[in-house]
Amino acid sequence: MDGTRRAGGWRPDVLGGDWVARDLDLPDGAVATLVRRETELAGDRPAVLYVHGFIDYFFQTHVAEAVEARGYRFYALDLRGYGRSIGKGSGAPSRPDDDPNFVTDLAVYAQDLDAAARAVRAEGHERLVVLGHSTGGLVASLWADARPGRLAALVLNSPWFELNKPWVYRGPVTWVVDVVGRVAPRLVVGGLDPHWAQALHSSTGGEWGFDLAWKPLEGFPVRAGFLRTVRRAHARVARGLHVDCPVLVLASARSGPATGWHPELLTTDSVLDVGHITSRAARLGDDVTVVSVEGGAHDLALSPEPARSTYLREVLDWLDARV
Repeated sequence: MDGTRRAGGWRPDVLGGDWVARDLDLPDGAVATLVRRETELAGDRPAVLYVHGFIDYFFQTHVAEAVEARGYRFYALDLRGYGRSIGKGSGAPSRPDDDPNFVTDLAVYAQDLDAAARAVRAEGHERLVVLGHSTGGLVASLWADARPGRLAALVLNSPWFELNKPWVYRGPVTWVVDVVGRVAPRLVVGGLDPHWAQALHSSTGGEWGFDLAWKPLEGFPVRAGFLRTVRRAHARVARGLHVDCPVLVLASARSGPATGWHPELLTTDSVLDVGHITSRAARLGDDVTVVSVEGGAHDLALSPEPARSTYLREVLDWLDARV
């Protein structure tokens, strides 16, 4: 990939082909990265902005192709400290170059989304849909709640609305983390089970060839400050948000074990509890649609067929009907 700069600060992206990326300089010195294809689309349909999950970045090009085949311009955002944005920026409280995927306050991501929305609007797209996966779904929900009138619609792919742990972790352990995360935010308090990523990656038998520097099979550490802000965000969702646009929430039809290898890793949500997702969905706003995808994985876009196509069709049919 060459480093040639194009109009608007766009440069060739690591995905190759017609993919381009540009840095978004943020007010606190951090940097996020916006990605899109250099394609021409006619019509006035909204743009769709994709926001990834934890230990993730945008590489799901088939999602972009499906979205643009329906006439929606597709953009993706690598948040500060994730994927293309790792090691960029200076002076940010999160110090993304030191701790990938780490912040002590999810509210800082509002700066990333604000900058992305401005960049998309500057390219002529007045209406915007945000599509958030997992932690990105949590971040997008909080942002939509705080920015009334900003979105045409919000779509959530297996959003992380609750800790998939027994009650003792969701209660007493959360209280401890709230204290520890304030005084020792970089203390490592856990990590994600590696089997989900192993089931996905081509080097371990999966379909997908994502960058293991940006999405390592063993993941990045879960630090106390990050878990503290996530749990506080979970509590906000539990109390109820007031997202003022139509919301579509999609999740697998079933949950699987969240630890260890099992034969349904890719046909169940083996990261989150789908019961938490569907029950909390109703608390997002007054216009929420919930769809279950039979045979879907945690990232529904990475499910084996036919669940993958079912997921994309449900999203795009809903967008056609609602926006």
